[in-house]
Amino acid sequence: MKRIYLDHNATTPVDPAVLDAMLPYFSAEFGNASSIHTFGQQARSAVETAREQVAALINARPQEIVFTSGGTESDNHAIFGMVTSSSFTSSTSNPPHVVTSSTEHEAVLNTCQALEKQGVSVTYLHVNREGLIDLDELRRALRLETLLITIMHANNELGTIQPLAEIGRIAAEADVYFHSDSVQSVGKIPVDVKTLQLDLLSLSAHKFYGPKGVGALFTKSGTPLKQFLYGGHHQRGNRPGTENVAGIVGLGKAADLARLSLQQDAARISRLRDMLEQALLAQVPDSKVNAALASRTPNTCNIVFPGIEGEALLIALDLKGLACSTGAACSSGAVEPSHVLTAIGLPASEAHASLRFSLGRATTEDEVRAALELIPAAVAQLRQLSPTYHKQPS
Repeated sequence: MKRIYLDHNATTPVDPAVLDAMLPYFSAEFGNASSIHTFGQQARSAVETAREQVAALINARPQEIVFTSGGTESDNHAIFGMVTSSSFTSSTSNPPHVVTSSTEHEAVLNTCQALEKQGVSVTYLHVNREGLIDLDELRRALRLETLLITIMHANNELGTIQPLAEIGRIAAEADVYFHSDSVQSVGKIPVDVKTLQLDLLSLSAHKFYGPKGVGALFTKSGTPLKQFLYGGHHQRGNRPGTENVAGIVGLGKAADLARLSLQQDAARISRLRDMLEQALLAQVPDSKVNAALASRTPNTCNIVFPGIEGEALLIALDLKGLACSTGAACSSGAVEPSHVLTAIGLPASEAHASLRFSLGRATTEDEVRAALELIPAAVAQLRQLSPTYHKQPS
C-alpha cells in the first residue's frame, strides 16, 4: 500500500539535496565551529554560509540571525528576552504589557501565560471567523507600558495569514517591538522582515524540508534582547552551546531551496489544495472549509465533517494509508477541542469534527485523487455509525 502524506504542517520530509549537504558534517567535516584550527574553521565557514542563506530568505542581514533548536526556543527567547530586557524602563509603575492573539501556537501562548504568573500583563486579541485579528482592537489594546506585540504570521491549523505589514506599521507608530512566530509561513510564502517592519521572527527548519531540531531567531540590529541561555560565547554571545553544524547546514540549504522555488511551489500546491477542497465540498454533504474566505498559506485546508469525530476519521484514513491531522501535532492526544477552532467560533462538536490536510512539495495530483477516493467513503461509513449525524434536507 502506497501511503499518502498530507500532514506537512506537522513536519516535512528532508529534501534529498538538504540531506546531501548535511552528510559530510556527520563524518569527515566533524570540527567544532568554535575551534581555531582548520577542522573548526571549515565548520565555521559552513555555519556562516548557512547564516547568509537563512538571512537571504527573509531579507535580513546575516548578523541578525541566531541559530536555535527550533521554533519553540526561538519564540521563548524572543518573548522572555524582550520582557526581561534590562534596557526596558517603564515610565509608569505598571508592569510590562504584551499583546498577542488567542490563536497563537502553544509556544507563544504558554510563554505568555508563564509571564502572567510573574506579574506581566498580557492581552489576548480575539479573531473573527476567518481567524484574523481586528486591527482596531489591537490599537485599543496598546498602552504606555506595552513593550511587545507577538502575532503569528500564518496559523498552523487554518493557514490564515495575518496582516503583518499593517501590524508592523501600528507597532512602529506606537514605538512597540514586534515579534512574529513565522514557523508556518517561512518557506511557503514570501517573508520580508523589512517590509513587515519586524523586530523579531521565529522559524524552524523542519517545516520547509530541513532537519528537525534546528531553527533560527531573527533579531533586528539594535533590538535590546536579553540573553536567554547561559554558557559560552557562541554566536556572538547571543546563544551559547556548541553549534549543531550538520543541522545548521541543513537549515541553510533548505532556506536556499525555498528561496529559489517558492513561487512555483506555491502555485502548484495551491492548485492541488483547491482541487482537494472543492471536490470534498462537492462529495461530502454538509462539509465546510474553516477560514475559507481568508488569505491562507497555499498548502493548508481545514475542513469540518459534521456528525463524525475527527480522531476516528483520522484513524480510519491512516488505516487506509492516508496521513492527516486533527490540528497541531503538539496537541495530539488532547481531549479538549482545538483552541484555534473554538476561537473562530466553532462549537465543540464542529471543532471535534474538523481535519487538517496540509500538502507539500512532493504531493502529486494522483495522490490528491487517491485521497478523494478515501476521504468521502470514510466519512460516509462513520456517519452511518454516528448517533448525532442527521443528513440535512435538500
